[in-house]
This record gives sequence, structure tokens and C-alpha cells, in this order.
Amino acid sequence: MRVLMAVPDHDFDVTEVAVPWRLLTDAGHQVVLATERAGTRPAADPRLLTGVLFRRLGAAPEPVRFYEELTRAPEFAATVSWADLDVTEFDGLLLPGGHAPGMRQYLGSGELRRQVARFWALERPVGAICHGVLVLARTPDGGTGRSVLAGRRTTCLPKYMERTAYLTTAWRLGRYYRTYAAYVEDEVRSALTGPGARFERGPRVLTRRGTATDDSHAFVVEDGRYLSARWPGDAYLFARRFLALLAR
Repeated sequence: MRVLMAVPDHDFDVTEVAVPWRLLTDAGHQVVLATERAGTRPAADPRLLTGVLFRRLGAAPEPVRFYEELTRAPEFAATVSWADLDVTEFDGLLLPGGHAPGMRQYLGSGELRRQVARFWALERPVGAICHGVLVLARTPDGGTGRSVLAGRRTTCLPKYMERTAYLTTAWRLGRYYRTYAAYVEDEVRSALTGPGARFERGPRVLTRRGTATDDSHAFVVEDGRYLSARWPGDAYLFARRFLALLAR
């Protein structure tokens, strides 16, 4: 199967891109990266590769290794443009996150939202993690004009996580962890209307992450063909559950 993964030119989260790419590729699926302009060679948030502050808070070694493998893969330089996509050619859509300033290109793109709305209408698997849920929260449904998440169960980056990361690092990094003035959770909650709509924060965690062999500290929300997760610590479980959606 072919899975579309949209990313900005730079500053996406290492783990939230590399882990799903690796697991889907290993399962025999083709992952196609989409950027604003075709042929762009995208780049992850460099701080996450070396450590955000005092070599801490960055990606774990295995996702970093996966990212290095991705940068050597042919699809990394063969990106397609958001505007030229034919979404009917894909069996699934992944919307990863990231918090650094470069993410605004992706999170604020009207063209990307138009393509996401077209794919959503196909009723095929859609997965969003962390800030990636904002893309869906901001995407209007073609019929009602409300967000495609209206009436859905979802999670996203919880406010307590975003606030803690910001307060811990602001003395050195300023607003690095505050992509927008509004918290991600607040904007996502505002998109949830109608019967069945519910925000699910999940267990409270700050440092414990799910891994390739242990999902004890990971959390995702599955609502039909829609899958959401909170942060890089959920990436392995998120990728495995998305594989299960594709298999259906």
C-alpha cells in the first residue's frame, strides 16, 4: 500500500516521522513524503538530533538512527508537492508533528488543508500525532464547514506537556516550545463539537516513552479510521496501530 506523509521543509519531529516511516517500510508499504514544493529535501528539527538542552530532551538513539536511514532513502529527496497531489492514489495519510518555528509552514498551509479534506472524504485511514492533529482541527469538512474532527474522539499534545516543556526551557530557548500563542490542546478542543466529540488526554507522563518492545507508557486514540497520538513517546504504538488500520 502507499501511505502519504506530509512534512514541512524543516523542523518536523524526528521520532514522529522516522518511526512510522521505518515500521511501515519494514511492513512492505511505500511511504511518499509530501512537501510544499516537489523535490524539496526536508530536514528534521536539528535540536532533537543532538539534544535540546544540555544534550537532553531530544530523540532517543533508535529513532535518530531511523532518521539517518530515511535521509539515505530515495523517497527522502523525491518529495511530491502538496498542490499536485492526487490523494486517490494513496491508501493512508500520516500527519506528524513538531513544535519548532518551521512547522508553521505545514500547520498553516491552506493548500495542505484542502488536500487533507479531499483525502478525509475518501474514508481511508488517517493518523495524526502531536501538533499534526492541528492540521485536522483546522481542516473544514466540505459539507458542514466545521472541522473534520467535529464529532470525533481524539488526543493531541496535552497542554500540561507543552507548558512544562516551555517553562523548563524558556530561560534559554525562548518560545521554542510554543509554536503558537494558543496551546495545541485548546485549539483542538475548540474544534470538537457535536455528539461523540471527546478529547482524551491519556495518562499523565513527562519523560517515560513507549519503545519498540514496550507500550506501557504509550497512548493513542482510535475512532474508526482515525488514529491520534500525543507526542514522540507514543510513536511506536501509533505506527503499529496505523499498520493495523491499513490491514483492515
